[in-house]
Amino acid sequence: MGFEIDVERRLGETEIALRLSAGDGATVLFGPSGVGKTSVLNMVAGLLRPDRGRISVGGTTLFGDGVDLPAERRRAGYVFQEPRLFPHLRVRANLLYGARGDADRLAEVAETLDIAHLLDRWPRHLSGGEARRVAIGRALLSSPRFLLLDEPLSSLDRARREEAMRAIERVRDETRLPMLVVTHDPEEAERLGTRVVRM
Repeated sequence: MGFEIDVERRLGETEIALRLSAGDGATVLFGPSGVGKTSVLNMVAGLLRPDRGRISVGGTTLFGDGVDLPAERRRAGYVFQEPRLFPHLRVRANLLYGARGDADRLAEVAETLDIAHLLDRWPRHLSGGEARRVAIGRALLSSPRFLLLDEPLSSLDRARREEAMRAIERVRDETRLPMLVVTHDPEEAERLGTRVVRM
């Protein structure tokens, strides 16, 4: 079971209204900038409150029917547009930051994302694609119930974009976690999405 989302939220001039029911795999929210795609991710993560509606993941209600779980109890693995790695921690420590008893999965996750050779590097010595893959690894090691990826391939050159794309495809196919991915790129939407929702 994946996402059940039925939300409305007004943000300035933007009226966000989205209803979707999605199973396993990657659900891509696709559309131009400014239509509220990232705001939907933030509502699912518990960082932004809908004006009304209901959000559940895997049959667990996160918002609605008198429930509003705080963000830290929703167990979202959130990969933001910028990798947001801690500059004072090496890659290994970045990956393990917030790991919930999953430190023993470090080798497996590093292998899946092809970042095992980066574990002793500092973030400043990573390429954009490497940093993005480390951010995805950190999200996976937090024992998430689901993954949220906000424009995960933005600002990467073609080679780095392909690296990150393949990593996301592996995560999608191997972890079976429900994923909600935001993009404005039609090629990304087509390739990553088990289903694509236009906004």
